[in-house]
Amino acid sequence: MLQTNLIRGTAVFHELAAEWDALVSRSMTNTPFQTLAYQQSWHRHLQPNGAELITIAARRASGELAAIACLSVYADNVVHFNGCVEETDYLDLICAAEDAEAAWTAVCNTLHSPDFPHWTALDFCNVPANSLTRVILPKMAQQRDLTLTESVHEVCPIIELPETFDAYLNSLDSKQRREIRRKLRRAAGAEVQITAVSPTDDPNQAIGDFLNLLQKSTLEKRDWLNDSRRAHFHEAGKAALEAGTLQLLFAEIDGRKAAALFNFDYNGSIWVYNSGLDPTAFGNLSLGVVLTAKAIEKAIEDGRSQFDFLRGNETYKYRFGAKDTEIFRLHLSREV
Repeated sequence: MLQTNLIRGTAVFHELAAEWDALVSRSMTNTPFQTLAYQQSWHRHLQPNGAELITIAARRASGELAAIACLSVYADNVVHFNGCVEETDYLDLICAAEDAEAAWTAVCNTLHSPDFPHWTALDFCNVPANSLTRVILPKMAQQRDLTLTESVHEVCPIIELPETFDAYLNSLDSKQRREIRRKLRRAAGAEVQITAVSPTDDPNQAIGDFLNLLQKSTLEKRDWLNDSRRAHFHEAGKAALEAGTLQLLFAEIDGRKAAALFNFDYNGSIWVYNSGLDPTAFGNLSLGVVLTAKAIEKAIEDGRSQFDFLRGNETYKYRFGAKDTEIFRLHLSREV
């Protein structure tokens, strides 16, 4: 049986710092969004006003950390995963698959204890389709007379990468294959350079350059990119760069950056967090397409298994051959 303790506020990021990412690395949902640096950055910059951060840490009798439930209790008395909903693509209880049932049992016991703040509902978003959470929580909801509804929250289109870039291109329909090859040839003729930010580069400058391209992409992105999101990109990006998991790519001509991808290179996959494009720069070269194709090519060369476009069903993702996977929202409510 696992023993739990509650950690209120940001102290958790210091108290569990030496153990957090090691647990993530063996957890059933191991993505960049579970890492301590990402969770801390999201809380610092994006948690809604009035929400309280409360973490349930579960340990074995030996003292080994077995599970982390990093939660936010919102002002409406609804409990969410820290990171829910915007800016975060996958969320879950942090624990190994073999510990999932014991971990959720311990967490649910704590949620129902007098030590945990009053709540009326648990609203867990962005749970991957293959997570054991989707199997365990319905059983626990029934045991505790909670009303559970599960729904598809969104899709995350993913490319399963083959061994070679030619094999990848051959997997596409003929029209799209010809288009990508044509645009890559045109870019090569225009001497388009693909550059990657390295640990020796100035992260503030590099991330700033990316954000400038992001806000130029569309009016929607311009309005979305507020000061809090800018700060989150800087903090999470710097941490990932230090950890060796940031893949920040630019397409440029004669030193002018015209397109960018802000990716995580993590756990054998590429996770496409966001992108930027200056539509007024070299528009005839389709540099957004070129950069994405080069990123897929690099992922294959580096032996990555997946190219994950993350949340959203934008048409361009399917043109690159991505197939939908689903993420779920589990909502559990109880009588007030």
